[in-house]
Amino acid sequence: MHVVIAADHAGIQLKRDLIETLGAAGHTVTDLGAQSEESCDYPDYAVAAANKVASGEADKGVLICGTGIGMSISANKVPGIRAAAVSDPVSAKLARSHNDANIVCLGARIVGPEVAAEIVQAFVATPFSGGERHVRRVGKIMALDCANRPEEV
Repeated sequence: MHVVIAADHAGIQLKRDLIETLGAAGHTVTDLGAQSEESCDYPDYAVAAANKVASGEADKGVLICGTGIGMSISANKVPGIRAAAVSDPVSAKLARSHNDANIVCLGARIVGPEVAAEIVQAFVATPFSGGERHVRRVGKIMALDCANRPEEV
């Protein structure tokens, strides 16, 4: 599986740890930055990774900031992205199996490296369940990408 990973300044070390985790599991990992702990803007990295996933250049994405929330909000602005901010492996599995999430977002100030590794491993290993109700719901989520006005949703 090809996984893109990116972090802002708060997630640099956790990103490095997760690159090792993913690589050891046999995944191809593309690091989209940041490369230093100098303050930077997480939306820039979220959008870069989300575009790679949305275009099919990558299968999944991992985004890291202080809480995972800013990355999630930013990535979800890209059509075709279903980014989930999670802080435990069970939520990561359910984000994949029920919501067909294609990006997982982590908070470097929320989860430690061991839990983060468990989250990412669960995320990349869990398939979308494809059940009728989940397919219907994901279809409705994806339709929101095309909605022009709230009353059309």
